[in-house]
Amino acid sequence: MPIYPETKLTKALQGGEFPVIVSLARHDLDLAKAAIGAGAFAIKVHLNAYHRATGTTFGSFVEERPFFEKLAALGVPLLVMAGQEKVPSAQEMDALADLGFEGFNIYFSDMQPHLLQSKLRPMPALGEKSTDGDLAKINAIPGAMMEASIASFADYGKSLNEKDLARYKEITTKAGIPVIAPSQKRFVADDIPKLKAAGIAAPLLGVVVTGSTPESLEAAVSPIVKSARRAAPAADAFR
Repeated sequence: MPIYPETKLTKALQGGEFPVIVSLARHDLDLAKAAIGAGAFAIKVHLNAYHRATGTTFGSFVEERPFFEKLAALGVPLLVMAGQEKVPSAQEMDALADLGFEGFNIYFSDMQPHLLQSKLRPMPALGEKSTDGDLAKINAIPGAMMEASIASFADYGKSLNEKDLARYKEITTKAGIPVIAPSQKRFVADDIPKLKAAGIAAPLLGVVVTGSTPESLEAAVSPIVKSARRAAPAADAFR
């Protein structure tokens, strides 16, 4: 297994800093710049995937590479959702690492063995129907972190509730590794301390929160970043 470097992002995730990650609704440099301007710590992009929440289809590495090269020049930590049935080749994963990507995300059910041999830190996602067995298998991957993508599509965009928080708490307690919560529910600034109290290491803000324009993104992300910074001085939970 590769030995993954400790980066600014991984240290923040492990050290209780509660970094805000923004998932771009589409591969648009103005969206990325708006996210960074609003205080996002890291940016996530997609490959080989149809994104249900936006109706956007993201292409192959070859198709998306020109955008990734421009994005890398912005100098913030980068993550990639690697795909679904189709994923990058081993060579493409290495090329992503060379561009500065730090980690990759994919539903655990779509994981392919060669992805775990890459230089990118794995951040497999639990899905709505994932089991404790899946969680245990992710825990067993050396160096892995985890995404809790557990809401049903019917619940996308609804407000975060106590049942959601209890489920996050159950996952983070069993995991013992940093768990990222994507905004399948419509996270707002007041939710941030609740997510942190549930053991979440970082919120991942997607289109349900950000909308699809630079203006809507900045308006949504900025107050969440401010809330996250207030919540940040917390226990060093993972060291």
